[in-house]
Amino acid sequence: MNHLSNMRRRLIKAACSVLAISPMLAMAQGKPLEWVVGYAAGGGSDVVARTVAAQMSQSLARPIVVNNKPGAATNLAAGYVAKSKDAGNVMLTADFATLAANPSLFGKLPYDAEKDFKPVGLLARFPLLLVVGPDVPAKNFKEFTAWVKSSPEGVSYASAGIGSPHHLAGELLRERTGLKFQHIAYRGAAPAVQDLIGGQVPFGMMDTASVQQYLTNGKLRAIGVASPKRLPSFPDVPTLSEQGVSDFEAYAWQGLAVPADTPAPAVAELAKALQSALASGPVRERFQSLSLEALPGTPEQMATYARSERERWGKLIRANGIKLD
Repeated sequence: MNHLSNMRRRLIKAACSVLAISPMLAMAQGKPLEWVVGYAAGGGSDVVARTVAAQMSQSLARPIVVNNKPGAATNLAAGYVAKSKDAGNVMLTADFATLAANPSLFGKLPYDAEKDFKPVGLLARFPLLLVVGPDVPAKNFKEFTAWVKSSPEGVSYASAGIGSPHHLAGELLRERTGLKFQHIAYRGAAPAVQDLIGGQVPFGMMDTASVQQYLTNGKLRAIGVASPKRLPSFPDVPTLSEQGVSDFEAYAWQGLAVPADTPAPAVAELAKALQSALASGPVRERFQSLSLEALPGTPEQMATYARSERERWGKLIRANGIKLD
């Protein structure tokens, strides 16, 4: 009897082990992994996802398909992943908007920023630049201020979407300076940048990944950096703090997350592949070319960072009564 009981226990233990590693078996079998991005193709978020996905795919021996679902300040993409029944086969670019801003901007969300996702790890931090189009007669912040004040109704600025870091950085600049701005939200950074180049909208707080090439070729002009220090790629562009906007600091940032019911072994495997990708030569070189700061670390470190950002920007949003629904 004892022999049968011991055998039964071993069989149960073995069955549980198989269930625990089943997500890993799916990876080994090469089933495509869906990476959902809440912004349009061609923008900084899309570039980061595709760059990192190429390296993670090699580590996992599994194809990764990037699925762009822009709109509603990443809420469409986040809601899609939060409600997914395909745990182990889907992940999300969970960014500043998704995890830090939207819980305060919206009274109701199709997801819970703390409960519906498991963090895999941070991806990158994007410096933001005050960028103007070709028709704006300003080469520094003093001239930019004079130009804005010359328009009694104020001027429009572009962002990658409602609640995006580009949007809230613009609102922070308006609050700090008292200048009159009207926000124009786009479905991602790429279409916003194209309208900046075309002169349909005069300026925006844009991330380096989306505008670097256009600053280099002269189609756009950088007025100031929203980071505490100048960027190595643009050493001649002063920070906004240097130009009189004291303690002005804003970044776009992104992490990788999966549905909350994703098994721990699958999360661990993805985290390992992510860290390997961030340390790889191709990713490091691509990030450097776009002035991006890689943010390697553990899932726990991503959770801590997201909470601190949610508290910081939540205070600003509530203090200014910014609501998007």
